[in-house]
Amino acid sequence: MDKLGEELAELKKQQAVDCFWEDQATAQRVNKRAKHIENQLKHLDSLNKGLHSASELMELCEDDEQMLAEAVDELTALEDSINQLHLETLLRGKYDEYDAILTLHAGAGGTEAQDWVSMLYRMYTRYAERNGFKVVLLDMLDGDEAGIKSVTFKVVGEYAYGYLKAEKGVHRLVRISPFDSNKRRHTSFASLEVMPEIDEDIDVDINDKDLKIDTYRSGGAGGQHVNKTESAIRITHIPTGIVVACQNERSQIQNKAQAMSMLRGKLVELKERAQMEEALSIKGDIKKIEWGSQIRSYVFCPYTLVKDHRTGYENSNVNAVMDGDIQAFIEDFLIKAN
Repeated sequence: MDKLGEELAELKKQQAVDCFWEDQATAQRVNKRAKHIENQLKHLDSLNKGLHSASELMELCEDDEQMLAEAVDELTALEDSINQLHLETLLRGKYDEYDAILTLHAGAGGTEAQDWVSMLYRMYTRYAERNGFKVVLLDMLDGDEAGIKSVTFKVVGEYAYGYLKAEKGVHRLVRISPFDSNKRRHTSFASLEVMPEIDEDIDVDINDKDLKIDTYRSGGAGGQHVNKTESAIRITHIPTGIVVACQNERSQIQNKAQAMSMLRGKLVELKERAQMEEALSIKGDIKKIEWGSQIRSYVFCPYTLVKDHRTGYENSNVNAVMDGDIQAFIEDFLIKAN
């Protein structure tokens, strides 16, 4: 707590001279970090008070079963909070505290795969709601008949990238297809990319000559500008072949700014992925973890099971998982990867 307090005091000094800063992005980042530390200190203070309260209850309860039950409930809640705090100590990556940008792509399989993307999009939206995160839709390409071909969205909240980076890879679905009149079992695939939303002031080497920028008319629901002007932006980073697009903002300038933020995030994620692969090859644990490979299977038939192929973690309640209950998968990955 002392170290956190010292860091917070230093950040407060920087906040005091915000009015002299020309770089507002830097000011926002410092303010965000200061708020995060304040929340951590409040969390620690709350845990200390909870432990003291539970200790007093244990001393008083003796043969009182009701008070004993209250003490047990309080200790259980404290255990959950302490486990959560421990988990956050594992999120020590350079960008783990950042917001996350997620992109889902349908694999081969037409409508079936596109429907799978819409199911995963709903799953991550529900997960965000469960954890108090905000979801912002950035770009979406609807399926030909149903579902979604691809969707890009931002998850805003503390440690959003730190948690959701565990989800990047290929997700596999096995079920009786609702689009097959013969009711046959189908296997579908969708890939998920996860990147941090990078501030403009963070040094990422992007040469304007390496960019191909295209404009096009936005799709989706109407509005004052959508479908009426070429406000949507698609940026191709020629050296890496990375393509990002944004059409959700009201103006071309806003869409370009968001697309550039996405590109910075993808370039950073590409670098982090290489470092992660190297670290895992040295570590030797969880040998099945391979970035970009199939990470999880969701089986609806002939039995129900969701299994993470990297860690071996399983949950037979597939409906709960599809309703956003994926934190246990994420936590198991983070614990075993550290």
